[in-house]
Amino acid sequence: MSDTPNPVSLQDLRREIDAIDEQVHTLLMRRGDIIDRLIRVKQTQEVGSAFRPAREADMMRRLVSRHHGILPLDTVESIWRVIISTFTYVQAPFSVHADLSSGENTMRDSARFHFGFTVPFVAHFNAGAAVEAVAQSRGDLALVSATASQTPWWSALEQPGAPKIIARLPFVERADHPAAMPVFVISRVATGALVTEVETWSLHISGWSPVAARALSPISDVLAVADASSGTAAFLVSAAPSDGIEKIISALTDAGASVRASALVGGHATRYRVPTPGTAGP
Repeated sequence: MSDTPNPVSLQDLRREIDAIDEQVHTLLMRRGDIIDRLIRVKQTQEVGSAFRPAREADMMRRLVSRHHGILPLDTVESIWRVIISTFTYVQAPFSVHADLSSGENTMRDSARFHFGFTVPFVAHFNAGAAVEAVAQSRGDLALVSATASQTPWWSALEQPGAPKIIARLPFVERADHPAAMPVFVISRVATGALVTEVETWSLHISGWSPVAARALSPISDVLAVADASSGTAAFLVSAAPSDGIEKIISALTDAGASVRASALVGGHATRYRVPTPGTAGP
């Protein structure tokens, strides 16, 4: 008499899948019930988006750290982004205003990957228009390229009460990311929403030169708009939250440049990089 177990049938496996699908749906509905209770507790804030980038960045890091198996990380990340963004939208409806000047297709891909299709998408032809739309809204978000610009749009973030940079997407960076273009998220800031693991500063500089550029490049990520004819420049720079901006100003001064004005215009979580196989961890 053979004690070999009977092979699992295709029908049995499909029943297991159906049971898991039902559990997933049930858990999503339970999450919705909790969000409904959360709305009543929070009494929907008057100013600022319900978007909480520090919490979301932490969630995505933990997701990547525990993930394994044949399901692609892209799929897992996109599913979670849609779940998080949709429930955030349910708490306090908002729109995403996207600057398409850096590439319409890539910006749309980024917006849809991170916020799904439930959140309304509003296209703008430049960063300034996207930021202005957010400034006039209750809790909308703007998406602006973090690596390219023709104008210093971030000057509009300098004044008290103006929108601020609250996140940098994607939260999880890797070489093959389907929405890899670095994007800043800008919003009117609610209490507790501003993340300053990395600060972002607006600098207006005179005496800009190649020497100043070389002095700045090792200590900061820079998005610059320079007027070579007059030697002036406007920068959006990243800095450590302790003394990073002081080091940047000191380096520029030592290089013969003069910082005419500086203003904190936001911040974001530390960039989390997923290593390629055979390399060190993030």
